[in-house]
Amino acid sequence: MNDLRPRRSVLYMPAANERALDKARTIPADALILDLEDAVAPDAKDAARSNACAAAASGDYGNREITIRCNALATPWGADDLAAAATSGAQAVVIPKIESVDELNAVVTHLDAAGAPADLGVWAMVETPTAIADIRSIAAHPRVPVLVMGTNDLLKELRAEAGANREALVPHLAAALLGAREAGKVILDGVYNDVRDPDGFLAEAEQGRRLGFDGKTLIHPSQVDPANDTWAPSTEAVDHAERVIAAFEAAEAEGRGVITVDGRMIENLHVDNARRVLATARAIAELGG
Repeated sequence: MNDLRPRRSVLYMPAANERALDKARTIPADALILDLEDAVAPDAKDAARSNACAAAASGDYGNREITIRCNALATPWGADDLAAAATSGAQAVVIPKIESVDELNAVVTHLDAAGAPADLGVWAMVETPTAIADIRSIAAHPRVPVLVMGTNDLLKELRAEAGANREALVPHLAAALLGAREAGKVILDGVYNDVRDPDGFLAEAEQGRRLGFDGKTLIHPSQVDPANDTWAPSTEAVDHAERVIAAFEAAEAEGRGVITVDGRMIENLHVDNARRVLATARAIAELGG
């Protein structure tokens, strides 16, 4: 599983809205979640499923990662969603309110029975207290490459209010991050609800990046560019990383044990971080960002 694949901006698109799916072809999001769940009314579920699968199979979205958010298996639509998505060409299915490994295994069983490729990922949405409590086993599941925070539902379940700095959520976000990092998986921050507040969005995105998230799920195209900028290494960061690597390689060649850059001692962890910065910048460039 390539955790360096850019997932800075992951945009939900309602699959019942054909115009939205057409527009998504030109939106520079790293990934799309074609939504069959919350954004789709019950009487539009079948049409949305057909639209999403056609979009995933179309090849019209360039290098964007295409995923389909299915309804949960406990709903009347979940099994049909999984059966259709299994061979749609999507790179992953997104499953809401995952709370256990047993639920993940049931999803995989349905996908396999429908002929899904072995590398079809299952993005597990973390949006309940039970999921937070069992995050290590959920994150460790071999078919889960990505965890997706469902912060709105988590707040509801906690009976909490986020506040300006999401103080009610930060401990639970940190717990989910620990589980993801222990398992070596990607984890995406939840959505920001007020599309009329770009400053608030940017502040929350910066907080998510500082906490350690790999990117953010989005509900509006206007949020894509700020998310891409937030999670892309800056020119200064890339320059510093290049100098760290150059200093490390020079020290190795000369047999020196002490390395300094800009007057600061460089240790192996700084070299590892520098390599990751450069690899991330290359991956973004290859994606076309």
